[in-house]
Amino acid sequence: MNPIIKPSSELRKNYHAIAEICKETKQPVFITKNGRGDTVIMDMQSFSEREEQIAVAQRLITAERARISGASEVTVDEFEQIASEAIKIGSCDE
Repeated sequence: MNPIIKPSSELRKNYHAIAEICKETKQPVFITKNGRGDTVIMDMQSFSEREEQIAVAQRLITAERARISGASEVTVDEFEQIASEAIKIGSCDE
């Protein structure tokens, strides 16, 4: 993935075009200020999907840590369900 980079002046002048880039590419747009990275902008749907992916990954990590430590907090069925959710979400990105 090549990052999409725009100067902050373009954001001020042409917000609509940058918002459309986010929606069409489903990628974040990196905004620079004085030539340095400053802000990242992305469309709401992509942000929500990314947040859900992070939440599933965190649940998987928690379950795996519990399994490794021998804790009985997560059953095999619960772990399989979490893993299935993660795989389903991951396959939607392709």
